[in-house]
Amino acid sequence: MSVTDRLARFRVDGMDCASCAEKIDRALRRLPGIADVRVSVVAGTLTVTHGEEADLAGLARKVDSLGYRAVPLDARSPAEPGAPASAPCCGHDHDHHHHAPDRAAGEPRGSHHHAPLDGPWWRSAKARLTILCGLALAVAFAAAHLVPTTAFWAFTLAMAVGLVPIARRALAGAMNGSPFSIETLMTVAAAGAVVIDAAEEAAVVVVLFLIGELLEGIAAGRARASIRALAELMPKTALLERDGEPETVAADSLAVGAVVLVRPGDRIPADGTVLSGESAVDEAPVTGESVPKRKEPGDTVFAGTVNQDGLLRLEVTAMAADNTISRVIALVEEAQESKAPTERFIDRFSRYYTPAVMVVAALIAVLPPLVGGAEWATWIYRGLAVLLIGCPCALVISTPAAIAAALSAGARRGLLMKGGAVLEGLGRIDRAAFDKTGTLTEGKPKVTDILGLTMDERQVLRLAAALEAGSSHPLALAILARAQADGIKVVAASQATALGGRGVAGMLEGRRLFLASARAAAETAPLDAALAQRIAALNDAGKTVSLLLVDGTIAGLIALRDEPREDAVQGLAALRALGVEAVMLTGDNARTASAIAGTLGIEAHADLLPQDKQRLVGDMRAKGYRVAKIGDGINDAPALAAADIGIAMGGGTDVALETADAAILHGRVTDVADMVALSRATMRNIWQNIGLALGLKAVFLVTTVLGITGLWPAILADTGATVLVTANAMRLLAWRGAYRLPK
Repeated sequence: MSVTDRLARFRVDGMDCASCAEKIDRALRRLPGIADVRVSVVAGTLTVTHGEEADLAGLARKVDSLGYRAVPLDARSPAEPGAPASAPCCGHDHDHHHHAPDRAAGEPRGSHHHAPLDGPWWRSAKARLTILCGLALAVAFAAAHLVPTTAFWAFTLAMAVGLVPIARRALAGAMNGSPFSIETLMTVAAAGAVVIDAAEEAAVVVVLFLIGELLEGIAAGRARASIRALAELMPKTALLERDGEPETVAADSLAVGAVVLVRPGDRIPADGTVLSGESAVDEAPVTGESVPKRKEPGDTVFAGTVNQDGLLRLEVTAMAADNTISRVIALVEEAQESKAPTERFIDRFSRYYTPAVMVVAALIAVLPPLVGGAEWATWIYRGLAVLLIGCPCALVISTPAAIAAALSAGARRGLLMKGGAVLEGLGRIDRAAFDKTGTLTEGKPKVTDILGLTMDERQVLRLAAALEAGSSHPLALAILARAQADGIKVVAASQATALGGRGVAGMLEGRRLFLASARAAAETAPLDAALAQRIAALNDAGKTVSLLLVDGTIAGLIALRDEPREDAVQGLAALRALGVEAVMLTGDNARTASAIAGTLGIEAHADLLPQDKQRLVGDMRAKGYRVAKIGDGINDAPALAAADIGIAMGGGTDVALETADAAILHGRVTDVADMVALSRATMRNIWQNIGLALGLKAVFLVTTVLGITGLWPAILADTGATVLVTANAMRLLAWRGAYRLPK
């Protein structure tokens, strides 16, 4: 993409199978100033990379002329209620007109757009055409029964009702660089059937074709609706605090820094930080996490999650367009436009497959009569049936349908993957290199041990907390959190001063307190051998030890450590079960690293700089491993880039999504195993789809040439296979993750 190139995105209504995308792609690439075109059938989107000279209005008209409808994405919000994007799309429709406000005044009535589907699918123009064609067929059957001499013309007319719009699309496609479309095959086969006096079958085939396309449209719409449904989670209004008074405003008008109130039972209107109040928040709609999370002042909350039991005051941290849900939707839609390697191969294959089938069909029709003196009508009929089998729709949609469904299902669990290539690659991973801090561990220290020497443990904790009150140092926060959890009322010490690198000192209840490192404490009061041994053992376990001195005497000690995440052991075991070996790469000291790695049962590499992590990842790949690097995406960007797949893991909006191939929004170690499992389930689904598509075609090809099946079973081999493949891919939408923490 050059400096002068720009991006334009359109919502395209009416695409329901891969040949639609192919037609639009080919037509637009011929236009001046167009550098690149990306079309996603499942997302219903079109992204064009264009130069300054490109005519975007002309581009939209070109899409319209093919029988679809392109609307610039900035013309309406993707999350707008009732926008066609969130409804099933209505597929290829025909002579009908819109009452769209933005329609050109001089545009002819029958300009045959695909209408956006505002209501249920049976009200779409495509459904109306299918019903009309079906009724025409029923009338033709009645006429043929009552007046047998009219049968040929009655069936020909019934067929024309459906075939004329199909033929117009075939012509539009051929003029724009897609001569071998399903519409072309359909038109040739139906017209040929009339010529050889099989008008009745031709009419049935057209109706079956339209029914198949209608079903494809409904299935494509379901996949589209699944990711758009995330947008529906956003509440429409918010309670803005203005001059101390709550005021109802539109949620998408909230600015960064605004303060909002969220009542129990309400959806949170924006990403934000809790200012005051405590509550449990149900994050299941956004993260798939079944257990509600406690939120306290300072915690992050996501738009679209549900506040359960307390009033929360929040400060908004992201505009509506930049909140977690909007970013997830944008990422998934972009990912659905990028093609997977399997899909690219099948696209290339289908480009030769359809013309080859047309040649084979022509040979089947012509050779037996010419060489063997067989009957012309019989073999032309068989040749036409083979034509219908030759449509590659089911084969072409087999990969993108499965990948789009998997990307949507993953996003609903907080697993984001940047496209099909990443999704395919994840399943092949056999080494997972984890960062330690904030990835395998919580990223913040916790109090693990309290030892009382001259007083009980609660007193040690109370006095230590008194010294740390008001401090924002991670160790101080850990001690204060433990005091709060144990129900200890903290009274701040007076004259509290931090002594650089030694500890913190102060006065409380007339006693002189000093919370010090082991080295600083030893300078004030000698450590006996037993205590020194105890401190060494805690240090060996990777713990930081602080000693509390009261009036110059050691009263107790507190040990802290950045503890492994609660699901770390389970997550690593799940990876092992999938045949993926985990290693830890950390910049921390060897003692801490080996203590944590020992708890988790994995190999550790410590004292690493970012470039060392990058080198180790490169070494693993050189040995033939397929490596996923999992980190917070900030200080290990080089290692993420060096791995086969880089996975950023963190808390929502903080994730550096740009540096990684995939992202885990909610910091669960089990989610890495889930990503691998989802990838493998998707690849199995793709191979089932390819087998289904090619298998049905092979069976019907043989039965057609042998004369066992005729024209209408042939169309079932095509549209039937497409519907089956799409339905099989949609099963992935129900994926909920294989590894969950027990409640």
